[in-house]
Amino acid sequence: MQWRKPHATEEADNLLRMHGGETHLVECLRMISGQFVVLQTRSQQLLTLATLVLTITGFSGPRIAASGGFARFAMAIGLVLTLGSVIYLLLNLRIRWLTQFHEATPRETLVAIIRYREGKRKAYLSIITLLIAGLASYVAAVVAYLITGDTTGH
Repeated sequence: MQWRKPHATEEADNLLRMHGGETHLVECLRMISGQFVVLQTRSQQLLTLATLVLTITGFSGPRIAASGGFARFAMAIGLVLTLGSVIYLLLNLRIRWLTQFHEATPRETLVAIIRYREGKRKAYLSIITLLIAGLASYVAAVVAYLITGDTTGH
């Protein structure tokens, strides 16, 4: 049996059913709120990782880049992708509070919140993909440096 991601309306209906119907919207919101915390925490971890890459580059970047053309190219690509992921992450940190969702019914409110969460989740997946590509490129530059050695004479 293959799992398929439910549509926002199906997920909302299931949450409401699990918590006793539309009169129990607060419990549903509490659960969704916890999911936003997970996304926020993981985004913070990505930001920390990307910051480390950018900081390390300040110390070792010139030596790695001086070791050869491939290392320079891979490091440049890695830095651009890492910086791109940071910018995308920071732009995605804008907040819309759950209390700002006002639809005609509790179910419609829950559907709107789930769609908003899904947008944040998809952005997170794009951010992590960019960061992974940046880290892979950066690691390729370090490997090239280790293979070719320090050609600057230091």
